[in-house]
This record gives sequence, structure tokens and C-alpha cells, in this order.
Amino acid sequence: MRYVLALDQGTTSSRAILFNEEGAIVSVSQREFEQIYPQPGWVEHDPKEIFRTQRETAREAVRKANVPMKDIMAVGIANQRETTIVWDRQSGQPIHNAIVWQDRRTAPMCAELKEVGAESLVRERTGLVIDPYFSGTKIAWLLDNVPGARAKAERGELAFGTVDTWLVWQFTGNRTHVTDPSNASRTLLFNIHMNDWDPELLDLFKVPRAILPEVQPSASAFGMLPASVLDEPLIIGGIAGDQQAAMFGQICHQAGTAKNTYGTGCFMLLHTGDRVVQSEHGLVATACAQLPDMKEYALEGSVFIGGAVVQWLRDQLEFFASSREVEALANSVLDSDGVYLVPAFTGLGAPYWDPHARGALLGLTRGTSKAHIARAALESIAYQSAELLDAMQKDSSQKLTELRVDGGAAANDLLMQFQADLLGVPVLRPRVLETTALGAAYLAGLAVNLWKSREELAAHWKLDRRFEPRMDRKEAQDKMARWREAVKRSLGWARV
Repeated sequence: MRYVLALDQGTTSSRAILFNEEGAIVSVSQREFEQIYPQPGWVEHDPKEIFRTQRETAREAVRKANVPMKDIMAVGIANQRETTIVWDRQSGQPIHNAIVWQDRRTAPMCAELKEVGAESLVRERTGLVIDPYFSGTKIAWLLDNVPGARAKAERGELAFGTVDTWLVWQFTGNRTHVTDPSNASRTLLFNIHMNDWDPELLDLFKVPRAILPEVQPSASAFGMLPASVLDEPLIIGGIAGDQQAAMFGQICHQAGTAKNTYGTGCFMLLHTGDRVVQSEHGLVATACAQLPDMKEYALEGSVFIGGAVVQWLRDQLEFFASSREVEALANSVLDSDGVYLVPAFTGLGAPYWDPHARGALLGLTRGTSKAHIARAALESIAYQSAELLDAMQKDSSQKLTELRVDGGAAANDLLMQFQADLLGVPVLRPRVLETTALGAAYLAGLAVNLWKSREELAAHWKLDRRFEPRMDRKEAQDKMARWREAVKRSLGWARV
């Protein structure tokens, strides 16, 4: 039996998962790390802690598996995207904490760019909207707010990377500065048609070309993990942003297939083949994980607060001690009793793109209990995802026949059933929910010929449970209309 090690660097934790050649999990290691909130709407991570926790989990996953190192063929990396790190090339030290994808500090900069009419150029070249979510304005903020950073960047003394780039740089001993198209396409600087950095966009965002990594296909030789990490050198053969990695792991390789990942946020991707579909309904176009000599794209909708709303109930409101308890609490009532929770804690992503939206809890009465609020919180995840699918079907003119799901919250049966009810299509949950890590493993395995084709990978996908819609369509539409009414109350709140 041969194996691939996947490093799954997420927003709240670093994980390492060892997969065998049949796509089954052999061992898992996970470490949470600190979330830093310097000001309202600002979110940061310590890049050194990200690397340290990822290295520790890699070592632990291999140790737990107790398999011969010679049988581990490669390493794949999946990562939280858009999170922005700038570091000194000489020392390898970050010049500032990582600015996380959820961070909204660059909202004024984004507003200025929209006012000068940059939106159409950005959308046409990158498939994205101008929003603090993406990396471009985060890089500009770092260069303008860290003393001396811009001058150093102009001299080529600094390096920028999303988390994948940072990890490879650190793992290879400050030697390899690379990324892949799926991550590059989330920066506002990458022309997805040309598959290269766009000089006009670099000028627009005032980002020097010298700090950017080289872009390689998602399945290719990115560098070597030295023996000092795992006792034997290993090739880094796959890199993809977490959502494109999950799409690859879900075997959504054909136009018209779609997946939704229920993690800290929720991310729905619809494969559009070799065609870039420019959204008219608040979605973005993005590059899929790309094999050599292939260009494939997806429509994507991003929900900023998905499973994180359950963490909020646990940590801030102290409704329960463990997130796993939310389903039992929500199931203790028949419905939310008219309560709607809009979890716009850091603004709203697709299809609204309102950085000034804030959370709202509506429909409360004296009879409202913790259970009703917990149920409304779970339902908010499904409502937000249903809005994404509605927008996707309008943009692509394709009627979806099923939705494949993954991520931690996909284990919640109540949530998955409600999702199927709202969508009116079956929701399919695979046996392996860790599809983000699996996608990274598949890419790395393809790079070293452990697997020969995507068709071979498709045979590994196994169904755990199929959730059929049960709700009357009129009732589902009424609930969606009420949800949209609740969202309206939250929009623009931080401006008031």
C-alpha cells in the first residue's frame, strides 16, 4: 500500500491527514491556533504559529500511521485562501501578522477603487469583485502601514504569499516561492484568462511584481520537503486553495457539477468547464485546481459565517460546551418559531458583498428559547447556501440535479435535511467528509503518478447518505422570502 500526506491548513486549525492509495483516511492530526482580533472587523493570525502547527501535525499524522516512510509518495497542500502574508526574503520573518480572509480593514480602499470605476476591469480580468475579502488590498495595506515595507518591496527584499506559498517557503528552507492558479486567482492580481499576473492590476493595487510567487499547475513539483521535517525527503506535488481542493476531492470535474463546503464559512462551487462565466448575480468566477495544460473554471459563492455561527453560540453565548451539542439542542424544538439569525458578524459575502452589514436576530418573543436560537443559527447556514445556488442557476442557466457536501458541519443531519428542503434537490454526503485534504492528496498523487487519471479517482467516491427534499416547495419559497427580509434589516448597519 502506498500513501499521500495532505496538509490541510484551515482558518481555525492546521491538520494533516494521511490517505492510502484507495483514498481512505489512515491517520489524522489537528491543532487549533489563536484567532487575533485587534479591532472590530479585523482578523489576524500569527504566520509562525500556522507553520509550527502544520509541521507538528504532519509529524504526528505520520507517527500515528506507523507506515514505512518509503511508502509515502508525496505531500499535497490545501489552504485557507486570500489570507495574506508578507515576509522578509533574507530572514524568512513575517513583517506583520497574517491578515485573514475575513478581515474588513480595507473596506475604505475598496470603496475608493469602486468610485474611480475599477470594478469592470477587475471583474473582466480576475472574475472577482472588489472586496476586502481578497488579497490585493490586504497586500497594499501591509506595504503602506508597516514602516519601510513599500521601499523594501520595491527593492525585491520582501515576498508575498497566500498560506500555501508561506508554508512551501518555510518547509523548503527559504528557497521556493510558488503558488498555483486556484490560489493566485483569489488575489485580485491574477488574469484568469492568461493564467498570469496582470501588469495593469499590479499598477492599480500598487503591488510590485517582485514580491509575487511563480504560478505552477496545481499538480506539479513545487519543491521538496526536506528530511529534517519527516526523516525522509518528500516531494510537494499538489497545491490548491481549500475550496478548489474540496471540489477536486468531490470529483466535481464536469461542467454542471457542484459542491458546498460547510466549514468556518460556506463555499459553493459550480464547475463551468473551460468557460469563464461572468456572474450577474453577485458570484465570482475562479480558477479550478488545474492540471498541466488544462484550464478549468468555476462559479463560486462565499458565505463568511457558516459553521462559525455555532462557535459563536458556544464561545460567546455559552449555549453549550461542545459544537457537537448544537444539533440535539436545535432538534429539541419543532422549528425556529419565526426566529431568524443573520450572522453578518464580518459583513456579508455573496450575493450581497456588503462589508457594512452586521449580525441581526429577528422575530424574538418571550417564548423564544436557546433551542429556537440554535435552530435559527443552523438554518442561517442553509439559507445563505440556498441563495448561492439560486444565483448560480441564474448565471449558468443550468438546473442543478444534486449538491455534493463536505466540511465539518455537513455531519449535521438536521442541517443537511433543511438544506435539501430549501434547495429542492438531493444533498449527497460522501463517506469521506475531509474532501479538502483528499483533493490536495489527489493532486499530489497525480503529480507522482500514484494515480493515472481523474477517472481513476472517481471510483473512490462513496456515498454516506442522500438527503431527499421533503418540504413543500411553496413553504420553502416562503421561508426564503422571509430570510431575505431579515437580511435587508442587517445591510449597511455599520455605517449608521
